[in-house]
Amino acid sequence: MGSFSLWHWLIVLVVVVLVFGTKKLRGAGGDLGSAVKNFKDAMREGEAEAAKKPEAVSGQSQTAQSETKKDQV
Repeated sequence: MGSFSLWHWLIVLVVVVLVFGTKKLRGAGGDLGSAVKNFKDAMREGEAEAAKKPEAVSGQSQTAQSETKKDQV
């Protein structure tokens, strides 16, 4: 009594198809797929930026450290 059987899921699927229609479900699936693809692309771009950022930050911190030493002298 705790979980749904295969028949329950099939009935739910039939009701959803009857209510929304296959055309709307196909469109929603396509929209969801493109949203996931865009999200993955953005994550890859963010990782690429994060990989480049430490190099830029370390270069800036070395410059800042050398300027600080000059100011102290």
